[in-house]
Amino acid sequence: MRLQGQLVESWSDWFEGFTLTGTGDGTTVLTGSVIDQAALHGLLRRVSDLGVTLISFNALGSRQP
Repeated sequence: MRLQGQLVESWSDWFEGFTLTGTGDGTTVLTGSVIDQAALHGLLRRVSDLGVTLISFNALGSRQP
């Protein structure tokens, strides 16, 4: 997930289980696993509630149980 702005490391508490990586273009990449659709909706709601702009979202693959 690419987010607008350089989110500082202290934001990682809001995104437990995810890695925040600042990029040179003024965005932050949020990387991690989402276990199901409900968790995805929760993550997207958290981004929205914090007022952070979502630029893109990419599925990197799925895990088979």
